[in-house]
Amino acid sequence: MPDSLIALDQQLLLWFNGSDSLFLDHFVMLLTNGLTWVPLYLALFYLVVKNNEKMSQIFLIISCALCCYLLSGGINDAIIKPFVARWRPTEDPIFKYAVSIVAGYRGGSDYGFFSSHSANTMAIAVFFSLLVRNRLLNSTLVLWAILNGWTRLYLGVHYPSDVLSGWLWGAMVGTLAYFAFYKFYYKISPKINYISSQYTKTGYSTIDIDVVMLVLMTILTVAVMASLSVF
Repeated sequence: MPDSLIALDQQLLLWFNGSDSLFLDHFVMLLTNGLTWVPLYLALFYLVVKNNEKMSQIFLIISCALCCYLLSGGINDAIIKPFVARWRPTEDPIFKYAVSIVAGYRGGSDYGFFSSHSANTMAIAVFFSLLVRNRLLNSTLVLWAILNGWTRLYLGVHYPSDVLSGWLWGAMVGTLAYFAFYKFYYKISPKINYISSQYTKTGYSTIDIDVVMLVLMTILTVAVMASLSVF
């Protein structure tokens, strides 16, 4: 990258990085932990199982969702990060002294381009948005992916360009995974046009979507309450 862009990247990171709030520190550490979001993944699995009758349909969707993970974060960690070899802000021999470290956390590997957290969450968000086609769920999942990217900036383990590149890559992977799903899905399923207000255009029950939303809101509420308990 040109020196001017590197300097801009660093300045933007310092604007997002850290705070004097113990609440935010604890809250962000919870949000960036993959285990925190396991209930959300289970809720999405429930949504798929509840709204697809055949095992072949369920298997296809789950396979495409797993491909989102492997193609977004897996390839990044195994190939792109070692190839690009760009230091994380918290590991950069010079710049790391300017970064605020939260709870001793410096990220995973030494290299940070691009953010696997951002790529993984955006890939899942885009794939399920195209799959379900519900405005509220779509908006919420994209905001969830953006929130995960913000946590990486707050913790100082990625530059803004790492996060932005991760989002773009994840969105592309999620879209490609959906196209792969679409290509094979109607070979094993009839085309049905859903016109009821109780279902989305792709046949997903709004009641089951509400379950996913409830789980997501519960996760955030528990994270807030747990963070408040540090005082």
